[in-house]
Amino acid sequence: MTTATTGKLQVGDQAPSFRLPNQTGAMVDLQDLLGKKHIVLFFYPKDDSLICVAEVCAFRDQYEVFKQVGAEVIGVSSDSVESHQQFAAKHRLPFTLLSDGDSAVRKAYGAMTLGIFTGRVTYIIDPQGTIQNIFSSRLNAQKHIDESLRILQQH
Repeated sequence: MTTATTGKLQVGDQAPSFRLPNQTGAMVDLQDLLGKKHIVLFFYPKDDSLICVAEVCAFRDQYEVFKQVGAEVIGVSSDSVESHQQFAAKHRLPFTLLSDGDSAVRKAYGAMTLGIFTGRVTYIIDPQGTIQNIFSSRLNAQKHIDESLRILQQH
């Protein structure tokens, strides 16, 4: 099921800044990432849930392709740093996972389903910080990867 994102953000908007800990506890600031590459920022509901595992593993399996098209992949959920550390190790994830414990960044991006549930939403952010694409599908994890690569390969 693919649904239009009903959050505040739209294509063409500036991506909200954030500073969150990654799976090693190091702080990651969006401002430090801008100017270098496109960013594929995907919000997912929970580490180790069935569809989330499928999604992160699909991003992992295509990670080299994302790098070749000049993009960095970053996953975000409200799980703890420790949970992310175990999740990343278990599935050999080569990309960053960010811990958004209070869901403030998720809310700032509008990555919710029906405004209340944690959504599965992917944002393509260009090097200037502008949102180029927003894709939401709670159940079709693979489509997030396919749609992201389709958009990035057009740039």
